Amino acid sequence: MTTLIGPQNSIGLMAVLCGVVAFAIWLEQKYVWASKLSGCIIVLLTTLVLSNLKIIPEDAPVYGFVASYLVPISIPLLLFTADIRTIARDSGRVLILFLLSAVGTVIGSLIAYLVMNRLIDGIAVFMAMITASYVGGGINFVAMADTYGASGTMVSTANVADAITMMFFFFALMAIPSMEFFQKRFRHPLVKAQQALKDDGVTADTTNAAAYWSGKEISLKDIALAIGIATAIVGVATPLADFLGGRIPTGNFFLNFMNALLGSKYLLITVITVLVATAFPEQISGVHGAQEIGTYFIYLFFAIMSAPVAIRLLVQDAPKYFICCFIIVFTNLIITLIATKVLKYGIEDAVICSNANVGGATTAAAMAIAKGWPSLVVPAILVGTLGNVIGNIAGTFVGTLLGL
Repeated sequence: MTTLIGPQNSIGLMAVLCGVVAFAIWLEQKYVWASKLSGCIIVLLTTLVLSNLKIIPEDAPVYGFVASYLVPISIPLLLFTADIRTIARDSGRVLILFLLSAVGTVIGSLIAYLVMNRLIDGIAVFMAMITASYVGGGINFVAMADTYGASGTMVSTANVADAITMMFFFFALMAIPSMEFFQKRFRHPLVKAQQALKDDGVTADTTNAAAYWSGKEISLKDIALAIGIATAIVGVATPLADFLGGRIPTGNFFLNFMNALLGSKYLLITVITVLVATAFPEQISGVHGAQEIGTYFIYLFFAIMSAPVAIRLLVQDAPKYFICCFIIVFTNLIITLIATKVLKYGIEDAVICSNANVGGATTAAAMAIAKGWPSLVVPAILVGTLGNVIGNIAGTFVGTLLGL
């Protein structure tokens, strides 16, 4: 079906995406209500509307460019301040909670299977795919679909249900830390710190986003170094991951794990960046503008995320898949919240870990940035990348358990 801006009109589509991101960021920093909603959600909703009004296409080469190039480059940009000593101190807590959250995904998948197994043909394949995805992200979804030979119809329908579920899920995760119900029952140190910032001089007319992203001194050299270093890291990590993934055999469980671990370009990007940032902490963290550029790339990622969501498909089989997805993310969130309460962690840790499971490293990092929680950006990326490694293991476990 034709759209106002065709899929091959890359410059026109890029203009729309950049315009949507600019509009969302302006709203987020101008109005308190938009700051609470967050710019990333505004971007998601806007592109969803544009796609379903047939203004922009559901798929296009420029979307692949954003996902394949800008998203990997955004990772090192956001990790320029990732001194390994800080990571050791800040990510350990989140790692424990992330793994417990992943257990929640597996339990949710088994519950969804018991509820829906008579209504969906080949549901075991779908459960393996979605379990892998909701532990590690979309990369694992594709891997499991290929492993178990999922039909094109199942993949496309599941993608629609998954995208709709994630949008509602992100809404919930964004809202939970600000809700009085959760603030009364969970620690919320970062939310309190933001309130203290307001009390110390940030007026009610200034949003958290505007305060966090206040103007900084940045030079042409900063921009050149930021993009140059980030691109170089991706340029080294990507072929290295392909090489190791192709050389490491997969004859047993341990080798399979090592193949997935060292064959993940996102994990290698993270490791290389952290090593560089630790070896040269003052030089790398002194490059101004890296976080801003990386964040902008992530907002563009959000802009392409909801474009494939065709609401017209929901009248077919997608509602059944949507119910499965909803059961899984709901179970994941409940178990994550219970673990957070038991471990006496903050509600901020809970929503970031749940996001890292279901949405992956990029969405979790984007959420941490959008909410003004810079201390959780690095842990979000690290545990989200770990999810890419263990996602296929979780999906295979569920698939085997269900008889595949």
